[in-house]
Amino acid sequence: MTPTFNGYRRANGRVGVRNYVAVIPTSVAASSIVRGASEIGAWAKPTPHQMGTSQPPAAREQTERVLVGTGQNPNVGAALVVELGTEESDAGELADQIAETGKAVETLSIRDAGGTRLAVKRAKEILKDLNEEVSLARREEADASELIFAAECGGSDATSGIASNPTVGNASDRLVEDGGTASFSETPEFIGAEHILAERCVDDELREHLLERVAQREEMADMMGVDLRGAQPTPGNQEGGLTTIEEKSLGAIAKGGTTPVEGMVEYAERLPTGGGLVLMDTPGYDVESVVGKVAGGAQVVAFTTGRGSTTGNPIAPVIKVAGNPKTWEKMSNNMDVNASTVFDGDSVEEVGGRLYDTLLSVADGQHTEAEKRGLEEFAVNEVQPKQIAGSGVGR
Repeated sequence: MTPTFNGYRRANGRVGVRNYVAVIPTSVAASSIVRGASEIGAWAKPTPHQMGTSQPPAAREQTERVLVGTGQNPNVGAALVVELGTEESDAGELADQIAETGKAVETLSIRDAGGTRLAVKRAKEILKDLNEEVSLARREEADASELIFAAECGGSDATSGIASNPTVGNASDRLVEDGGTASFSETPEFIGAEHILAERCVDDELREHLLERVAQREEMADMMGVDLRGAQPTPGNQEGGLTTIEEKSLGAIAKGGTTPVEGMVEYAERLPTGGGLVLMDTPGYDVESVVGKVAGGAQVVAFTTGRGSTTGNPIAPVIKVAGNPKTWEKMSNNMDVNASTVFDGDSVEEVGGRLYDTLLSVADGQHTEAEKRGLEEFAVNEVQPKQIAGSGVGR
């Protein structure tokens, strides 16, 4: 029997595991406003970011995809899009795309409102109205197959590839077996192990696309004067016992378990429900990578770490999985699942089962440690010069 959880069924049929009002600025110029306006309740979630009012077309397109995808995420019950009023990205157009999911969406222009003070006052009024609307939503039973589970790693050490990443991979396999979607990303961390992922691709087109994306990420780094193969592992990774980029990458891809790779989408592109294992082309920066997958529709994130991390997300609960027993002991108030018990004799299957149970409990409403502490980082990946854009490939 397929596991179930209780979530919020949206008008478009998707199911959220949280019921937030997203407060989305169109640029950095409006980000301070969304922070101030969102102080009226834990249900209002600001997504302040660093992107400017004017961007090159490819960068603007990607930023807009992130902002719209964030508002469309099923964990969001309603949204307020805030603009300064001079941006090239139009708040109304973004709001219309979010509203296609059937949820209530409002807009606010700081210039039209009369400046910062009046804009904050007006935003709080709008948010109270939106909260009254989303508060009418009630949890109902949903199938695990309706979950999109995103995997991320950060602060890796030698225990990541042995304990925490395989644990997430096992939980991902379980979700895929139950009909859901698992996704991991950080394309630069495929380098050295990309041939293994390529062998798992369901067809030649996807295989070639994956290898092309890895090559492009390395070429982008070269253009910026960064030797990825020479600069990885990072000094922190090396302190934790990792010695080569291949060793780090082999550990990183373990988050994807053992099922076939069914597709690969662009940064913040929509992830399919019931899609099996689907990769996303993202940078290695943890916050931007998590945001990309959440904008793609992931309702829950698993974040593995060996050395320790406190990263969260405003829209999706982040489950921290510790692979290092010392990290579990020192940072237990930031960690949710102790995968280091594999060193005491637990099998990866046992710990993966615990993580899968935690995933379902979090989907059912249980708060993660990151949520309890208000850890809600948000940043948008910026398209680099000469970066080649393309469409995702997969079934």
